[in-house]
Amino acid sequence: MNDPTARAISAVSGRAARLASIPSYQRVDAYLRETNARRKSHAGGCDFTLGNPHQMPPDRYVNTLREALTPLNDQWFAYQTNGDAAREAAAESLQQLLGVAFRPEDIYLTTGGFAAIALALKTVADPGDEVIYSLPPWFLYEPLILEAGLVPVKVNIDTTTFDLDLDAIEGAITERTRVLIVNSPNNPTGRIYPPELLVRVAELLERASARIGRRIYLVSDEAYNRIVYDGLRFHSPVEFYPHTLLAYSYGKTHLSPGQRVGYLALPPTLPEREEMGPAITGLQVAMGWVYPNALLQHALPKLEQFTIDVGQLQRRRDRLIDALGSMGYRVWRPEGTFYLYIPSPTPDDVAFTESLAGRDVFVFPGVLFETPGFFRISLTANEDMIERSLPAFEAAMKGSHA
Repeated sequence: MNDPTARAISAVSGRAARLASIPSYQRVDAYLRETNARRKSHAGGCDFTLGNPHQMPPDRYVNTLREALTPLNDQWFAYQTNGDAAREAAAESLQQLLGVAFRPEDIYLTTGGFAAIALALKTVADPGDEVIYSLPPWFLYEPLILEAGLVPVKVNIDTTTFDLDLDAIEGAITERTRVLIVNSPNNPTGRIYPPELLVRVAELLERASARIGRRIYLVSDEAYNRIVYDGLRFHSPVEFYPHTLLAYSYGKTHLSPGQRVGYLALPPTLPEREEMGPAITGLQVAMGWVYPNALLQHALPKLEQFTIDVGQLQRRRDRLIDALGSMGYRVWRPEGTFYLYIPSPTPDDVAFTESLAGRDVFVFPGVLFETPGFFRISLTANEDMIERSLPAFEAAMKGSHA
């Protein structure tokens, strides 16, 4: 009874201990700590890991924040909930992007996409309910699901097309299924799911909901829905499945992930949106006041008027794909997002990424996304990093065949 170790262990809740022990989270945390230490000791390294900026932010973005900082009344920095001007701007922008007439009152502002996804899960699912998502995933779905008391259910995608495996999804549905997460444009693959596939997803969820006798909701993670290449049009699941909750983050649109602002949006076709509204606003407070701060809410209408230079990202994509393809890498041209997801030349993706790190080029191995045999490159690395990395990529490829 007097064992101090026992007291130390009991001081941590079971939920917190479980979150800290998630294998995918532990791998990401350990890899980031290790690569950060290496980058600090190798100042000239080429960083292709996280979607962080590696050049100064555009003047227009900085000036928008600076302008929003100037108070226009004595309530400028008072408590902010779902600001009217911000909601109106977000709803109008979504209507222009998707052709869906979102209402301002159905936009719920959040501290980035993290909070929007967590808010969606807690709105529609109770502890013990199951949440299905596809591998490779954004690597923080599992912690968000577990923190909400929910059960993650993982299915694989088709790694030849990077499309959703609908048979695998349907086979994973049980009487406890409450949510399917769909991420398009997809991190890490860069795939944008086409309308014909989204129609089939909607039909699948309608059938399955009728079969199990409860509604299955779709949470659409659309953090990259403005980062689209080659003149493609992005299509959202909200266009095809009315029981969809849309999560969005401005951190990708402006390559400013440290400025936490996003929203959860309910489409006008969602039959339950009036019932959900009071529950969502209650959760926004109870989850720790997950509203964006006042400055970002004031800035949001102007932030909706521009994005980062997507053309620059596309040029980086094309430069890397052409160069890596000529070296013998098997590359797939992503349709959106910040990333290339490339098969490793050797089965051991961790060993291969270690060989790159030894040459001061840092990428994420596929094991961090629960799909060994791949590695991810972030296109937010600057042009100088890209050019300096190419000899290292070539040497690593040759070394893999040695």
